[in-house]
Amino acid sequence: MNTSANPFDAGKVLLIDKPLEWTSFDVVRKIRNAVRTKKVGHAGTLDPLATGLLIVCTGKFTKRINEFMAQEKEYTGTFTIGAVTPTYDLESDPEQQKDWTSISKEAILSATTPFIGEIQQIPPAHSAIKVNGKRVYELARKGVEVKLEPRTITIKEFEITDIKDNVIGFRVVCTTGTYIRSLAQDFGQQLGVGAYLSSLRRTRIGEFSVTTAYTMEQAQTMIAETLSAQ
Repeated sequence: MNTSANPFDAGKVLLIDKPLEWTSFDVVRKIRNAVRTKKVGHAGTLDPLATGLLIVCTGKFTKRINEFMAQEKEYTGTFTIGAVTPTYDLESDPEQQKDWTSISKEAILSATTPFIGEIQQIPPAHSAIKVNGKRVYELARKGVEVKLEPRTITIKEFEITDIKDNVIGFRVVCTTGTYIRSLAQDFGQQLGVGAYLSSLRRTRIGEFSVTTAYTMEQAQTMIAETLSAQ
């Protein structure tokens, strides 16, 4: 095949529904191997325990990554109240269990209010932010405490969609740079019993919806068919 005719070199935007337990780089590596071009990148990391929309750009369209990263995002998922975890999600074990049974539905619904609009949010200690050239999650794993400064973010919508015992379903629309894990932690503090992120799915980035995204299997099939047609 003439690589100059490779349409993925010219540039494509691929919408991928990232599988559970895959890193975002796992997806990029798989796509890079399939499209046979080195220039492949994603527009916004999803944690391994999150699923949903990952925008992958190839070839000349990698120049558009920052454009896509700047767009608003929508997430759905669950918070579990009555405990916390060091990572603010299920990458670490729940601890500091507290009785949540006295928390009313009204209290849960009203606890969203302080987080809607422009707020200051402290990123998780277990995140990929760099401090002095080191990823803070690497420092956290070594027991090194790092003071992270709050960041200004905007939460445009914060809706409670379901309440089943201590598992709270939610939908959030927010600006780039928002950590839903930190929102879970702060939401638990607002309720006074702690909380952690127990599931997360990114459903939208700007105008791109996960409903039109490929599974990894579908993406690989599409890529193979596209290349074989050259």
